[in-house]
Amino acid sequence: MAVEVKVPVLPESVTEATVLAWHKKEGEFVNRDENLVDLETEKVVLEVPAPVNGLIEKLLKKDGDVVSGEELLAIIEPKAASEAPAAAAAESSMEEQAATNRQDADLSPAVSRLVTENKLTPSDITGTGRGGRLTKEDVLGFLESRKSPPAATPVQAEAAAPGARNERREPMSRIRSTIARRLKDAQNTAAMLTSFNDVNLQAVMDLRKKYRESFEEKYGARLGLMSFFVKATVEGLRRYPVVNASMDGSDILYHDYCDIGIAAASPRGLVVPIIRDAETKSFAQLETEISDLGGKAREGKLAMDELAGGTFTITNGGVFGSMLSTPILNPPQSGILGMHRIEQRPVAENGDVVIRPMMYIALTYDHRIIDGAEAVRFLVTIKESLEDPARLLLQV
Repeated sequence: MAVEVKVPVLPESVTEATVLAWHKKEGEFVNRDENLVDLETEKVVLEVPAPVNGLIEKLLKKDGDVVSGEELLAIIEPKAASEAPAAAAAESSMEEQAATNRQDADLSPAVSRLVTENKLTPSDITGTGRGGRLTKEDVLGFLESRKSPPAATPVQAEAAAPGARNERREPMSRIRSTIARRLKDAQNTAAMLTSFNDVNLQAVMDLRKKYRESFEEKYGARLGLMSFFVKATVEGLRRYPVVNASMDGSDILYHDYCDIGIAAASPRGLVVPIIRDAETKSFAQLETEISDLGGKAREGKLAMDELAGGTFTITNGGVFGSMLSTPILNPPQSGILGMHRIEQRPVAENGDVVIRPMMYIALTYDHRIIDGAEAVRFLVTIKESLEDPARLLLQV
């Protein structure tokens, strides 16, 4: 009896998805749980696995089609692997062998698929992920490096000639389109204002240097900067809860928890995974979660529930070299903290000029509900907490 493959049930905030890429054709054999098709929503790319072993009888949607939750995608005729066509059976056997190797290499599903489809040996590729783990970008870069450029045709040679003016047009991805719409909505709706301050990070740097090895040995996590900023942000939100609030019609909705979004770059654009209940978590828990979410973002493996909600956002343009910026709010949130690059700059301390690692920080806030005095004091709280980290322990 034929088995239907449907679009997964989508969250309330997501109404539709776009068929991004089929990984099988009609008439091909597919193994149960093998990724059949990628669907792009406004937040993440979903993988739809095959529910059974069998032959693909019909694909009902093509790349680029817009689909909604539980809409029919394909029909599979169930068959055992032994009933598969010879070529498909051989491919299935090869994939099973590759799957064993992938387990040893601890590869993510996206990386595993790339490795299998291109018949690669994971040990031949240098991993840049945590603990040397292979990322999707590592594999794509390896594939790109193996390509030899084809001989240029006369038309291509002419197009590449000096002074040539070329253009290309690509449709916006659903994720990029959503980012554009939401940011423009924020500009059109909120009364956004940005305040700035600078932070002397010498005390934080000294703490990290002193405890980095023992911290990593005990918790298995790197002691980075972001956990300090999350802790300082939580302290600021505790003191000035309106910065953690949002507008709901004519009401102000206050949150007694801190779900902190950490903006991260992904292959498909900016995403903001959420650290839930950040006010309850230790430095080690924060560092582990930040690292895990960052890795998922780079590999395009974030789940819907890891991106939903959030009461405040932190974005770090400093990793790309930004000296200063005015971040845009992430609706319906009322505040976003911008971090920037650290620079050795001369500052005055006790009448002497010394060189210190300095960072500009920026708070963009919704002036409809947050007064300037509260915004500035919030930034000062972050500055004081980072310049004297003992405050984070004592909450003073």
